[in-house]
Amino acid sequence: MAEQMLAADGRPLKASLNRALRRQKIRALMLIAPLLIFILVSFVMPIADMLLRSIQNQIVGDTLPRTVVELADWDRAAGTEPDAVVFEALARDLAVAVEQKAHTRLGSRLNYELTGVSSLFRKTGRGVDEIGETVQDALEEAVPAFEERAAFGVMLGSPDWLAEIAAWREAGSDGRPPTFAPSGPMQEALPDTAALYQSFADLAVASEDDPLEERPWPIFYHVFAQEAQGIAFPENITAEAAALFVDGQRALDGAALDDPKALFIDIDDDWADPEVWQTIQTFSPDYTNGYFLNSVDLLKGPDGVEVRPEDEQIYITLFVRTMIMSMTIMGMCVLLGYPIAWLLANLPARTANLLMILVLLPFWTSLLVRTSAWKVLLQQQGVINDILVGIGIVADGNRLELINNQTGTIIAMTHILLPFMILPLYSVMKTIPPSYLRAAKSLGATDWTAFWRVYFPQSVPGIGAGCILVFILSIGYYITPEIVGGTKGVFISNRIAYHISSSLNWGLAAALGTILLAVVMILYWLYDRIVGIDNVKLGG
Repeated sequence: MAEQMLAADGRPLKASLNRALRRQKIRALMLIAPLLIFILVSFVMPIADMLLRSIQNQIVGDTLPRTVVELADWDRAAGTEPDAVVFEALARDLAVAVEQKAHTRLGSRLNYELTGVSSLFRKTGRGVDEIGETVQDALEEAVPAFEERAAFGVMLGSPDWLAEIAAWREAGSDGRPPTFAPSGPMQEALPDTAALYQSFADLAVASEDDPLEERPWPIFYHVFAQEAQGIAFPENITAEAAALFVDGQRALDGAALDDPKALFIDIDDDWADPEVWQTIQTFSPDYTNGYFLNSVDLLKGPDGVEVRPEDEQIYITLFVRTMIMSMTIMGMCVLLGYPIAWLLANLPARTANLLMILVLLPFWTSLLVRTSAWKVLLQQQGVINDILVGIGIVADGNRLELINNQTGTIIAMTHILLPFMILPLYSVMKTIPPSYLRAAKSLGATDWTAFWRVYFPQSVPGIGAGCILVFILSIGYYITPEIVGGTKGVFISNRIAYHISSSLNWGLAAALGTILLAVVMILYWLYDRIVGIDNVKLGG
């Protein structure tokens, strides 16, 4: 049996080597860890958040939980508004949502799908307190104890919670009060009233207010009147809770209740419109493909995916325009940048350095200033048109329209992105030995043949690098198209910026951004398949 080889420290050589390799890997990982964390935080996480936002839709279910459950059984094909039970659930949900100021956010979300819903929820939020006022007046008149703000808390809260509230008050009422805990017997007897008070108390606790000192919502009286009539007396409750329950039940026996359905329709006739309820039902799931459908000029209708009306179709046009104009800008940069880069690479170093300063000079000027300058140059009464009219090329009455269209966007963005094409071309051309051209000419090649067969193939990696750089930058620009593009020269990125900063439709903006990212990745993959990403160089 062969003797095992040992290291200098007496350990087996194989174990020592493995240990050394592990140390090297850990050291290498620690060296690149800051870069990995930076990429994760600044690149991967924002993209993941964008992907998630493009399908997230929890706001409907979170704001109208009871309504969503009741609305699930509604037959949208019937062509009529839902039954009264759905309006009952909506009244309870909106009572909570109005206190949370969530009904306006919900209205804004649904307004993306159906115009007018935002104002409907705002208007309803101002009138939802009317539901329950009839019962409240009758109950407070018959049982004065219910005029006290603590009445529902005393009736529904557990003895332990009431004791904790008392201790918290004695301690000076500092910080958040104890979280509401319902009485078991009362929760079993009045489940809806207890659940509604739970929401009421949670909001008060979150604001560091005493729930027993807050004025109850009118909807409490309405729900209590519905549940209290005809039920058995709950056992094992406190004397105060028993007195409130018995007196309240007796006072409400046969009392007239508000009709939430009639009140909602009285507030706004749109609550009788089945289309409003179809929209709520359609977008009640936590996740939706509605944003992506909107991004390709489709919509999520009652019967499935539908095509948007022709006068509302915009995004496919913008995607196509963005791709075509980006490729046009990329081609213009190649045509203008190639000879400039060749000149820089073949001039003496002193002259080339001076000209390189001129190439880099735009980087030292604000993008907004450069774009605004083009707006001055390109307008019909601008410098370029004045020169053309002055030398007689263009008649004064037929000045060229170079602004607020695709022409203006292409000109301004070609100027702005041209250095990003010149620099990779220059860095690659600088590595091509001039002796290759001299050798080709000495073998009988003409200037054109020597350039096309010898020089140009070696500069292709620089063209590839410049094209990728310019194309990726151009499809994401939105400041320049916004200023000089008008309505016909804007990109899809302008709509993304609009939805993020103005309409606040972040879901649609995320969906548009996701589609744009997917298109870029597909084009990148095609480029790799056709040209080969290994052939892209920035020099060397």
